[in-house]
Amino acid sequence: MKFLLAALNAKYIHSNPGIHSLKAYAETYVDRPELKDGRFQIEIGEYTINSQLDDILKDIYLKKPDVVGFSCYIWNMSYVLELVRDLPKILPQVEIWLGGPEVSYDASEIMRREPNVFGIMMGEGEETFSKVVESYIDKETSNFTAIDGAAVRDKDGNPLERPLKMGVDLSKIPFLYDDLSGFDNRIIYYESSRGCPFSCSYCLSSIDKSVRFRDTEMVKQELDFFLASKVNQVKFVDRTFNCNHAHTIGIWKHLLAHDNGITNFHFEISADLLTEEELDLISHMRPGLIQLEIGVQSTNLDTIKEIRRTMDLVSLKETVDKINGFGNIHQHLDLIAGLPYEDYGSFRRSFNQVYEMKPEQLQLGFLKVLKGSYMHQKTKEYEVKYKEQAPYEVLSTHWLDYGEVLKLKNLEEMLVVYGNSGQFNTTIEELLKEFPSPFDMFETLAEYYDKQELTGISHSRMARYEVLEQFIGSLVPERLPKYRDLLVYDLYLRENLKSRPSFALDQEPYKEKVKAFFAEEAKAFYYLKEGYQGYEARQLIKMAHVEVFGGERAVLFDYKHRDPLTHNAAVYEIDIWRNEWQKEKQKQSEKNG
Repeated sequence: MKFLLAALNAKYIHSNPGIHSLKAYAETYVDRPELKDGRFQIEIGEYTINSQLDDILKDIYLKKPDVVGFSCYIWNMSYVLELVRDLPKILPQVEIWLGGPEVSYDASEIMRREPNVFGIMMGEGEETFSKVVESYIDKETSNFTAIDGAAVRDKDGNPLERPLKMGVDLSKIPFLYDDLSGFDNRIIYYESSRGCPFSCSYCLSSIDKSVRFRDTEMVKQELDFFLASKVNQVKFVDRTFNCNHAHTIGIWKHLLAHDNGITNFHFEISADLLTEEELDLISHMRPGLIQLEIGVQSTNLDTIKEIRRTMDLVSLKETVDKINGFGNIHQHLDLIAGLPYEDYGSFRRSFNQVYEMKPEQLQLGFLKVLKGSYMHQKTKEYEVKYKEQAPYEVLSTHWLDYGEVLKLKNLEEMLVVYGNSGQFNTTIEELLKEFPSPFDMFETLAEYYDKQELTGISHSRMARYEVLEQFIGSLVPERLPKYRDLLVYDLYLRENLKSRPSFALDQEPYKEKVKAFFAEEAKAFYYLKEGYQGYEARQLIKMAHVEVFGGERAVLFDYKHRDPLTHNAAVYEIDIWRNEWQKEKQKQSEKNG
């Protein structure tokens, strides 16, 4: 017998730790010979929502499972339901289970709507899935309706729910990554705690306030495996990683002491909970060792109170500023549009206040009204209208109409492209001086895109620079030459371009001087050092780049040495050129004098 655990991830780089945890837990704790000798098999099938559903159906059919369990989230539910409705047509005997947050809070309703669903695992699944496996092994005598955490049909076909009595001991869950095959070029997700100490009304994690932790020493050993394997990134899925000081400091000290120089660890934290000891530890970390995601959501105090969020904004800002001062941590701050008491003007203030905290990324998300959340209960009071289908995203509220939501959607696109990408930082920093606030700049840019019918189009990276150059030309034409230089500077910070934008200054007059510079570098390596020795001048020209700005300022871009946080090339002002030009100018001045 074969039980296929299937996941439809948002992108290929993502994985689904949930189904891997179910498999590992059952194979460890279900003590039945059928699991040992292969008579009962648990198999994993991971797909993406970008895959053709026909291809997924084909793959499931070829695996020939007897039972399929789908992992359900807001981003994949519509796709899962299509598979649920079609799968029995090609595998008539298959039994279908669902599990995950998207089906845990209205299991009976889903089963009434979807007759092909045999059962639903509600909430944490490890213990429940193990009981389901045992029931299939003992199918002749088993009773699925007796399983805690499961919703199944009685003899008349009516759904019966048995809520889970208690969560699993996290330290009992086997390590999921002893074998990293299949995880190449994918994010590794890791869990060291479950639950959340806070009660944010829009979040399902607030339902489980019994925060539980995996044994810290066990966590350290497992992180050592990732470090030894030199994986690129480990993303902790803990809802508030730093809610327990001993657990936090133990793990961060271990990472600092065993840093392999490569692996990055991502943590979602509450900034105002960070202690001085934790901040001091962070200050000594390698740039890029950890990155922090901090949910601000709003700076409107009435909003914060109404969503039952616990946060000290003054402390949060002070902490974010301190971490910025260290210069070694990527910070990702979040805002949510559509929260109660947050109108367009209020959101503008929240945006500007968080933008001024200078995070590497400011994520603008939109409220999703999740089934089971307190926010879901308050929709009538808040006059919240949201999409009927997952991901249940807000359309309007008492404070924010649909037109304003659309404006924020367009602004979000500009923020992602011109802010969060990090590809326009120098230009945007200067451009901000032309506007009253960051929000106004992104809003005006979004309006330009809309008027030029550019919104919603998939533009190339070069096209984004050209559009921004045109936008600036329409705004401050007298300053366009300066901005063109900044745009070219930003372009070369990221890559040694094979083709130049149409607005870039012609470099032909400086061609011989550039050759001479690289000829000298090939002898002395005054600027280009580690990684460049042994190469000839003609090779160095292809490996690095020199750009002349305004006929006077020359900048060398070194692509072998990048900033670990921004990934920008190292840059050097080439002083010997400046001195040479100054001497030539002096001679000319004396001659004319």
